[in-house]
Amino acid sequence: MTYPIVYHRGYDAQSVADGHRFPMRKYSRVAGLMEARGATLVTPEPVSRERLRLGHERGYVDAVLEGRLDARAEKKIGFRLTRDVVNRSRLAVGGTCLAAELALEQGAAANLAGGSHHAAPGEGAGFCVFNDVGVATNWLLATGRVSRLGVIDLDVHHGDGTALILAGVEGAFTLSLHAEKNWPRAKPPSDMDIGLADGTEDRAYLAALQPALEAFFDRARPELVFYNAGVDPHREDRLGRLSLSDAGLAAREEHVVSACRARGVPVCGVLGGGYDRDAEALARRHALMVERVTAP
Repeated sequence: MTYPIVYHRGYDAQSVADGHRFPMRKYSRVAGLMEARGATLVTPEPVSRERLRLGHERGYVDAVLEGRLDARAEKKIGFRLTRDVVNRSRLAVGGTCLAAELALEQGAAANLAGGSHHAAPGEGAGFCVFNDVGVATNWLLATGRVSRLGVIDLDVHHGDGTALILAGVEGAFTLSLHAEKNWPRAKPPSDMDIGLADGTEDRAYLAALQPALEAFFDRARPELVFYNAGVDPHREDRLGRLSLSDAGLAAREEHVVSACRARGVPVCGVLGGGYDRDAEALARRHALMVERVTAP
């Protein structure tokens, strides 16, 4: 058997044009790759307003869901908050919550969206409306499903929103390994932050990752790991500043998943960022994490 894969066709917001800087169609392409390889996809429900408030301020949640967010706030996010963009944001959070539950039950799962780590308690940013991992972490802790959770964020950008949402949350531990000079300019502290120099290639990246994983597990002692597997560290990515190859990304996924399995820790993978103009190449890179996380 393979581990569960969560997907909803609403992850693609049709109001976002194909030429947009954010490659919205990547989600359906990754799902297509998984189905072609024999995977059965599990369908999530949109997250509730009440659960969103576990990670975000009430006023922000209500403004988004009721269509009252102002133009300046929308500009910071990078999307007009049309009905389908709001719906896809709720579905992505619901998908990460469902994938986390399935990972706890079965040992691993992946959501074919999520990793919206720039959404902070009171605002969205960087194509992120709601922070799925932040909400899911607080929900799992609040409901007693786990007492300790870890976030391994390997998107090329610092996980600033996740750091803010989970700062001081007992039982939550965050690791961000990112391009130090990349956006966002302000990088609120995660529990572990590792900034890499521009142009870092496979060997140096993996040399930094391995001891970071060791320290992460020693300090976090998680009962579940959320893995944000953004593929924007790739050398062809428009918004990255690192220089990983496809083989380097594949090795990264192997390192993370093997580290979780060696310790018997369930892992929930989320897609994170990726901004290559070649949508098929981008989908294949995202599929590297999904395949490794969900492989028997």
